[in-house]
Amino acid sequence: MTSNENRPTRNQQREEARAKAKALREQHKKGERRKRLGLQLGIGAVIIAAVSIVTFAIASGSNSPATSSAPTNLIFDGGIKLGVGLEAFTSTNTPTPVPAPSATAATTTPPNIVIYLDYQCPICQQFEVPNSSQLKSWVNTGAATLEIHPLSFLDGRATPNEYSSRAGSAAICVAEYAPSSFFDYSSLLFENQPQEGTAGPSNDELVADLAKVQIKATDQLTSCIKNKAFGPWLLDHTSKVLSTPIPGTNFTVDGTPFILVNGQRYTWKTNEDLMSPARFAQFVQSVSAQQ
Repeated sequence: MTSNENRPTRNQQREEARAKAKALREQHKKGERRKRLGLQLGIGAVIIAAVSIVTFAIASGSNSPATSSAPTNLIFDGGIKLGVGLEAFTSTNTPTPVPAPSATAATTTPPNIVIYLDYQCPICQQFEVPNSSQLKSWVNTGAATLEIHPLSFLDGRATPNEYSSRAGSAAICVAEYAPSSFFDYSSLLFENQPQEGTAGPSNDELVADLAKVQIKATDQLTSCIKNKAFGPWLLDHTSKVLSTPIPGTNFTVDGTPFILVNGQRYTWKTNEDLMSPARFAQFVQSVSAQQ
């Protein structure tokens, strides 16, 4: 009984989301004179996210989430985790670690990198594209594990055809039906990210992209992407993520990309910092050395 009393109600979560949106909109007004790509801490994306949080909260309060199909492979609080060989952790599979390259590394747990992102977020693209090769190498060799948490809050603001939620749902479809090919498909979505204000690829084009990363377009996977099967779940999940702390941390996602390494937040001040694989590698090494 006590735990239920302490748990925020849906109305309380909705009010918190409104308050957060208001505060972030005020921040945005102060920064409007700065260049859009100069909003290095993701404030521009956060403002859009904050405005959308209100929509999510209202929708969640008036519509039952019971009608939304939930993915089964996003078992890490709504994220998919990848290990050695880019193999996905699922309810029935745990990748087998490879032998460590040195005695020192043998006693060290590989760092766990957690990224919250929106496939329409331009700041996410600025991080993902230059860092993709490095991330892929680390995870493939067992030097790190990677959790990707797809979110969707840019529909109607960045593209006119709901690309944010369609791309997010498509990525989750791949996580569901071809989980160990998730990394390559996720990276491709960022490589093909449409410019803000333009129509993103159609669902048929998202299906066609599967072949570009050697994913077989099975009937289940094709239907999942074309019907935006996980769209309702993604909407509800995004609302929860943006309004409640990340489990096991004191952080709440306040913009994307939101990056944690072993629970420590990675931040940047300039575009150069954000886009630098060397700087991110230094941060990962620094956090790993603290084990």
